[in-house]
Amino acid sequence: MKVDDVKVVGVLGAGTMGNGIAQVCAMAGFEVIMRDIKQEFVDRGMQTIKKSLSKFVEKGKISEDDMNATLSRIKTTLDLKDFENVDVVIEAVIENMDVKKQVFKELSEIVKREDAIFASNTSTLSITEMATVVKKPENFVGIHFMNPVPLMKGVEIVRGLLTSDETLNFAVEFVKRIGKEPVVCKDSAGFISNRILMPWINEGIYVLYEGIATKEEIDKGMRLFTNVPMGPLELADLIGLDICLAAIETLHRELGDKYKPCPLLKQMVRAGLLGRKTGRGFYDYTK
Repeated sequence: MKVDDVKVVGVLGAGTMGNGIAQVCAMAGFEVIMRDIKQEFVDRGMQTIKKSLSKFVEKGKISEDDMNATLSRIKTTLDLKDFENVDVVIEAVIENMDVKKQVFKELSEIVKREDAIFASNTSTLSITEMATVVKKPENFVGIHFMNPVPLMKGVEIVRGLLTSDETLNFAVEFVKRIGKEPVVCKDSAGFISNRILMPWINEGIYVLYEGIATKEEIDKGMRLFTNVPMGPLELADLIGLDICLAAIETLHRELGDKYKPCPLLKQMVRAGLLGRKTGRGFYDYTK
C-alpha cells in the first residue's frame, strides 16, 4: 500500500496516546475513527483533542477553521466492526500482550482491505509476537509515538521479524506525512527509546530509594548536568509510574537483572501513587 492510498485511519484507544495519535492523523488530513471500550473514555479523548487544538489556535499555529476541520475528520465508536473499511490500524490500548493480541485477532477478521497495515504503538512489547495473530504478519509494524504526541517529533518505526520492506517503507512515509520524524529499529525489548530511557528513570528512583539525595536534588541535578528538560522522577510522574513499571518489568523479563525494577517503584504503584494522572507520585500535584 502507498500512503497516497490511505483515506481512513483507525485508532484503537482514546487515552493519552490514542487521542494524540488520532489528532495528528486528522490534522494531516486523514479521516479517523477512534475506538475505546467505554463512552466516557472516547468523550474524554475528544475533550483532550479539543483542548490541544485550542492551544494551537491560541498560539497562532493553526486557524480556528483548521481546528474545526480537524475535529470534523474524527469519528468515535465503541464497536470494532466500525473498523471494517479502515486502511491503517494504529493500536494504543493497555500495555498488555494478551489484550493487544486479542484485539488484533478480532480486527484481522473485521478489516476488509487485504493490504491494510496493522501497527502497534507499544513501547516495549514484541511486534513479532503480535503479528502472529493477523492474517498477513508481513503487513504488521511498530509505530511508537512519544508523549505528548502532538508536540513530540520523533516516532520509532519497529520492524518485526516478518515485517516486509513494503510495510516498513509505508510506515516511514506515513510518519513523515503526519509531520513526524521516523527512526527505524529492529524488534527488541524497549526498542531504542525505552531500552535507554527506562533504566535512566529506574536508576533515578534507586538513588532516591538509597537515600543518596532528595527527589528535588536528583531532578535538579540531572537537568543541570545533562541539559534535559525534566529529571527522571519528574518524567516518571508525567509518564505514569504504572507505565514505567510495566516497561521496566518487560526489559527485566527479556534482558535480565540489569533491568530489575526498584522496590520503591513497585511500592508506589501498589499504593496507587502513579504520578500526575492520580494527583500524587514522587511529587504532589493536588496543591
